[in-house]
Amino acid sequence: MLLMTPHKFPFFAFALSVAASYAQTAPPKMLPGVIDIHAHSDPDRVPRSIDALDLARLAKQRGMRGLVLKNHYESTAALAYTVRKEVPGIEVFGGIDLNRTVGGINPAAVEQMVMMKGGWGRVIWMPTFDAENQVRYSKENRPFVAVAKDGKLLPEVDQVIALAAKNHLLLETGHSSSEEGLLIVREARRQGVEHVVVTHAMKAPVHMTIPQMQQAAAAGAFIELDYGGMVGRNPEFHIADYAKAIRAIGPRSCILSSDLGQPGNPLHPDGMAAFFEALGKEGFSQADIDLMSKTNPARALGLE
Repeated sequence: MLLMTPHKFPFFAFALSVAASYAQTAPPKMLPGVIDIHAHSDPDRVPRSIDALDLARLAKQRGMRGLVLKNHYESTAALAYTVRKEVPGIEVFGGIDLNRTVGGINPAAVEQMVMMKGGWGRVIWMPTFDAENQVRYSKENRPFVAVAKDGKLLPEVDQVIALAAKNHLLLETGHSSSEEGLLIVREARRQGVEHVVVTHAMKAPVHMTIPQMQQAAAAGAFIELDYGGMVGRNPEFHIADYAKAIRAIGPRSCILSSDLGQPGNPLHPDGMAAFFEALGKEGFSQADIDLMSKTNPARALGLE
C-alpha cells in the first residue's frame, strides 16, 4: 500500500496546507433574526468569556436580532440600556433574577427594574442559584429563596406574577423544581401573564419530564432548551435527547437558547449555530428551527 507522506509529495502537502488554511478562515455562519434569551456575559462576579458590549457587537455582526443579558445576582436593565447606546442596531434586553442579592422574591426590586431608563428590563427570573430547589439539589447548607410551601405558591410570588402581568414582562421559572414550575405557569396564566418560559426545562436542577413539559406548554408556556446542556466537561444531554423532547412538545412551544458565556465553552453565536446544525441533522426543518430561535423568542419578549 502506497503511503502518501507530505515530504515525498509536495503537492499533497500543499493541498493539506490549503485545506487547513480554509478550515481556519471559513466564514462564521450567519444567524439572521435569531434571538438568544439566555446570554451570560461580563461584568459578572464569576468569570465570563466575553463582556456584554463585545457580545452585542459579535451578535450584530452575525446578523442576530437580539439578546437577553442575564446575571444571577443583579438586574441587567441598566446594562441593556448602555449596550443599546454603544451598539445600535440590535435588540438588547435585561431582566432581574430574584436571588438573595436583590432581596429574593422582592416585588419592590421588580418595580425598580421596570422604571429603569429605557424600559429594557423585560424579564423576571424566579430564583436560580439561590432557589430552594437549587440549594437542595446541590446539597448545600446555606440560606435559600423559597417560591412555594405545602404545594402552594407564596404570597410574594403571586405579587411578582401580578407585576409581570401588569407590566407585560416575560416571566421565567428559574431554577424552581418541575412541580414548582408548573405552579408558577398555572398561576401566571390565571393572572393573565402574556408570556412565560420554563427556564432550561430539562437541565439540572429543574429536570422536567416530557409529560410535565407538555403540561406547561398546554398551559401556554414556552419550553426553553439550551445549547449549554450539551457542552462542558460533563454534558447532560445529547442532541437526540432534545430532539425527542421537541417532537413530543412541538416546535411551536419551544425556544432555543445558548445559556453560554462560560470560559471554555463556545461563544453564544457559535453555540447557537452548532445547535441549529445538530437539530438539522436530527431531521428538523429550517422552518422549525426559525420558529424556535426567531419567532418564539420574539413573541416571548413582546416583539411580535
